Amino acid sequence: MFRIVKKVQFSPEVFSMTIEAPMIAKERKAGQFVIIQKGGDFNERIPLTIADADEKQGTITIVFQAVGEGTHILARLEEGDFIENVLGPLGSPTHIENFGKVVCVGGGIGVAPLYPIAKALKEAGNDVRVIIGARNKSLIIEEDMMRAIDPELIVVTDDGSYGRKALVTEPLGELLEKGADQVVAIGPAPMMKFCVKTAEKTNTPCIVSLNTIMIDGTGMCGGCRVLVGGETKFVCVDGPEFDGHLVDWDNMMKRQRTYKSQETEAHHRCHVDMQIEEGLA
Repeated sequence: MFRIVKKVQFSPEVFSMTIEAPMIAKERKAGQFVIIQKGGDFNERIPLTIADADEKQGTITIVFQAVGEGTHILARLEEGDFIENVLGPLGSPTHIENFGKVVCVGGGIGVAPLYPIAKALKEAGNDVRVIIGARNKSLIIEEDMMRAIDPELIVVTDDGSYGRKALVTEPLGELLEKGADQVVAIGPAPMMKFCVKTAEKTNTPCIVSLNTIMIDGTGMCGGCRVLVGGETKFVCVDGPEFDGHLVDWDNMMKRQRTYKSQETEAHHRCHVDMQIEEGLA
């Protein structure tokens, strides 16, 4: 059993949880993830990137958005509650070295898994610039943490409610024109796809972290398969990070939409259930 020691709500549907998991905290590296099962009468396997870890405290931190039934149920847990299973660390860790100038781009909840990577790149001696973006101000997360890595942090919002009104690709293109040796982009698939297209203009390598449908997390089910460089790869064991220039984005996004209708239905149902519980419906 894994105890929740801290819970933070960033926005109506985005949450952070710090969980006691000493063995995972000791072994985890930037870029890796865990699979969570709440337990009891609900055993959906939920893959979530390790957003941070404290080896001394024996804790890991996850950040997630309540989208489907599983994440809605997870969001209802409070400090002191227990999660039955936390499996990890899984996936291949980020390749960290001193590349030189690195631009890290995070979109929406993708800022959370980007943080440990940007931090590790900074500690390796890289000149790290960071861009974070979201649809609006309420969805911007971990700004202070990212600003500690890059005091010149660039914040953008689609509607201009905070920071600069732009998509992340706009300042990314401006920074790449000045020269960079590596781009790391994490966020919604369309955002990552267009970050890659922006990096193509200057022939800059671009690493992306893919968030695909995933079931077992050990490479057995094949649910997370993607085409990279014309070859089938499994995100859970071969990734989650890949050369963005080689990813078949159209194929990946088509597979991501496989259960979109069920996810939307579950999202609506959970909202209604929550309103009933709170006496609002």
